[in-house]
Amino acid sequence: MRRGIRDAGLSLAFLVIFVLALLGQSIAGHAYLNEQQAQHGDAKVGYLEYVSSSDFIVDVAENWQSEFLQFFLFILATIWLVQRGSPESKQPGDEGVGTDAEQSVGRHARADSPKWAKSRGIRLWVYSNSLLLVMGGVFLASWLAQSIAGRVVANEEGAQHGQPPGTWVEYVVSADFWNRSLQNWQSEFLAVGAMVVFSIYLRQRGSSESKPVGVPHRTSSVEAD
Repeated sequence: MRRGIRDAGLSLAFLVIFVLALLGQSIAGHAYLNEQQAQHGDAKVGYLEYVSSSDFIVDVAENWQSEFLQFFLFILATIWLVQRGSPESKQPGDEGVGTDAEQSVGRHARADSPKWAKSRGIRLWVYSNSLLLVMGGVFLASWLAQSIAGRVVANEEGAQHGQPPGTWVEYVVSADFWNRSLQNWQSEFLAVGAMVVFSIYLRQRGSSESKPVGVPHRTSSVEAD
């Protein structure tokens, strides 16, 4: 049990942090909503009613979709693009998907390789691109949830001003939807770009996201190994 927890420590730690942050968001969001309700003389909203509402769902979904879009694009970009000296990049000259021998797939698979890595055809293609496919799928699902919940919120706000409800398509092409999306996207892209560049010149001893402290700036961690 203790060894299992140690071996999965990184994922378990972030799972706990995620749950606590999501819980904190729901409590703070619920309190803020009721403050707004009181200012308008409306009845308070219960906690369970709030966490199942479109207001809460749209706030959560718009952040999820930007995060998974960030990783989807980063995974895709690092197949073909490199940044010399960054541990977030392959070394120059290694661009592309690599050969079957380099990837240990098909007839080059090892005895302990995953089962689908030893197969051929569509199963091998799916497994070879499974990380990108899952990240893209979660992004699309989160984006859809954001658009559906966001439309409900927008229509509720519009009804308060006597406006007719809009369709899903009208909301998806609206300034409100794209303002919500792009304000999250730009920050994610900035963070990824900064990490790629900062990791060329800066170090964190003991972190797998950093090169060894004494490795030259223009050398990637792969080259150093």
